[in-house]
Amino acid sequence: MDEKEELTYLAKLSEQSERYEAMVSYMKELVELNKKLTEEERNLLSVAYKNVIGAKRSAWRIISSIGMKADDESKVEVTKNYLKQIEKELHETCSEVLDLLDKYLIPSVEESENESAVFYLKMKGDYLRYLAEFKPVDSRSEYTEKSLLAYKAAMDKADETEGRLSSAHPIRLGLALNFSVFYYEILNKPDRACNLAKKAFDEAIDELNDNRESTFKDSTLIMQLLRDNLTLWTAEQDEDDDALVQDVDG
Repeated sequence: MDEKEELTYLAKLSEQSERYEAMVSYMKELVELNKKLTEEERNLLSVAYKNVIGAKRSAWRIISSIGMKADDESKVEVTKNYLKQIEKELHETCSEVLDLLDKYLIPSVEESENESAVFYLKMKGDYLRYLAEFKPVDSRSEYTEKSLLAYKAAMDKADETEGRLSSAHPIRLGLALNFSVFYYEILNKPDRACNLAKKAFDEAIDELNDNRESTFKDSTLIMQLLRDNLTLWTAEQDEDDDALVQDVDG
C-alpha cells in the first residue's frame, strides 16, 4: 500500500484500539500529505480529534468543579496549576485542528462541494467554541465571534440553492445541533437555541423520508439529540444539568 493508504489504515487500527492520540497523529500527517480528503477520511479525522478533545474537555470540567469546592489553600493552588496544564493542552489541540482547517482543508474544497464545505466550517465553529468554553472573559469574545461567523458561514453554505443540503442531512442536522448548543452555552441565548433546534427538527421531519438509506439512522439519532436538548432547555433545569447538553462530532 502507498503512504496515504497506510496512514488511513493505521488511523483505523488506532480507532479500533481506542488509541486516539495516535489516530490524531496519523490523520494530521494524512491531511498534510493529501489536503483533499474522502468522506471516509474526513470522518476519521473528526472522530480522532473529537475523542481527544472530548477527554480534555471532560477533565477540565471535573477539575474546575473540584477547584470551586476546595477549601484548603494549598490544594486550591495545586488544582489551579493542574487546570492550567489542561487548558494548555486544550488550546494546543484546538489550535492544531483550526490550523489544519484553515491551511489545508477549507481551501481544498471546490465551489460545488457543499457537503465538505459545511462539514469543515461546522468543525471550525466547534473548535472555536471549545476554546471559548475555558478562556477568561477578557479573551473569550475573540473566539466567540469567530465561532459565530464559522457557524453562520456553514449555515449559509448548507442553504445555497445549488448543492443545498437536505434539512434531514446528518451534516446539516449536526450543524444545527451544535450551533444551538453554542447559542445556549456560549452566548447564553436560550430562546435562540430553542428556536434553532426546533426549526431544524421540524424541517427534518418533513424531508426525512427523502433521505438516503445509508444516512437515515444518523439523521434520526441527531434528531433525538435535538429533541433531548429541547426538552432539557424548555424544562428550565438548574445549572447542574447543563453538563447534559449534547452535541455531535466536530
